[in-house]
Amino acid sequence: MSTATATLLNPFPRISTNKNRKTLHTATRPKFTPKSSLNQQQNPPPSSSPLDVVTNITKLLWGKSLPPQLLISTVRLTWNSTWHLMMSQLAPSDPSGSYSRPVSQFRAKSISPIPPKLHLYVGLPCPWAHRTLIVRALKNLGDIISVSIASPGIDGSWEFHDYDKRSGQKEEFSVPGSDSVNGCKNLKQVYRLHSGGEYNGRSTVPMLWNVDKKQVYCNESYDIIELFNSGFEGSGLDLSPPLLKKQIEEWNQVIYPSVNNGVYRCGFAQSQEAYDTAVSGLFSTLDMIDDHLGNSRYLCGDVLTLADVCLFTTLIRFDLVYNILFKCTKKKLLEYENLHGYMRDIYQIPKVAATCNFEAIMDGYYKTLFPLNPGSIRPTVPSCCKHEVLLTSHNRELISSTGERFSFPAG
Repeated sequence: MSTATATLLNPFPRISTNKNRKTLHTATRPKFTPKSSLNQQQNPPPSSSPLDVVTNITKLLWGKSLPPQLLISTVRLTWNSTWHLMMSQLAPSDPSGSYSRPVSQFRAKSISPIPPKLHLYVGLPCPWAHRTLIVRALKNLGDIISVSIASPGIDGSWEFHDYDKRSGQKEEFSVPGSDSVNGCKNLKQVYRLHSGGEYNGRSTVPMLWNVDKKQVYCNESYDIIELFNSGFEGSGLDLSPPLLKKQIEEWNQVIYPSVNNGVYRCGFAQSQEAYDTAVSGLFSTLDMIDDHLGNSRYLCGDVLTLADVCLFTTLIRFDLVYNILFKCTKKKLLEYENLHGYMRDIYQIPKVAATCNFEAIMDGYYKTLFPLNPGSIRPTVPSCCKHEVLLTSHNRELISSTGERFSFPAG
């Protein structure tokens, strides 16, 4: 056996048994420095996390090979059953597996007069809440309607957190913060203040709060934006002119089921049939709107309306979230020349961009919707969704409406 081989097999120096002296027999062995000595290496700390335990057991049983087919089938069946259970809680569906959005419980249309002091609760990822932030900004209602911005918690509920503003710098975009009116830790606590804590329903955003009476005034997004547009002294902008009300309503009847709710029907579908139906309806509607916008700057001609606001909040999230996470993959919005330019046109209206916090939007979907993204890994923001790209020229101001009213499809 060579000296080098013997050293590798027994790196520890041998102590002489001579009674008169104890010396280390190192004449034929290379010297080991403390840095490279094998007997001075520290053992790694034992694995303690559940994931490490599972990993070690897997390596022990199967090494680098795949687990047996029976195990894969069992895990797949278990995960599929668990997924359907979680989806039934996250996104209620009808017997066909098609997502059915719950109806808002607090409506404003039947309540009058308007309370003197209202407070708005929103979450930045939510497109329905985003509508209210945009109209509030466009109507200059910041001094009339205060706002608290919640962020999604790990369980999907809306939570409030103190945001560090000690730098004194003005934020370029809306950011989450604390509950500035009731001081609650989460939105569920705010809802439970309504009627003495007897409310046990869904705690959703947007929500308009009657500050004086400590009651939920409204949690239906379209009621809120109609109220913001016509119920307060704000800017001179009218997003629902009397002559266009019928057209706005007709557009809403097209946009809401097929686009606004359509992307959710794709993402929350619990059967292949439900998904195929939702995807077909979504993209046929987007194709139709894109054709219309080739000859019209906005949906109702040359005037921005509430219908445009409702469409915008879905479009701004399309390539960012829905195309990937909700499997709306037939086309990217970027591939629609007119729709993408239309979205940039609205984004560039003063005060609109400040309501679009893309980091918060992506966190709210990718890190919260566990059944759709179990790893909670958030992808990189697509280049076409970056702020500087959305500020590029769209030239839609050159489009002049022909004055012809759009012919809506029957049914």
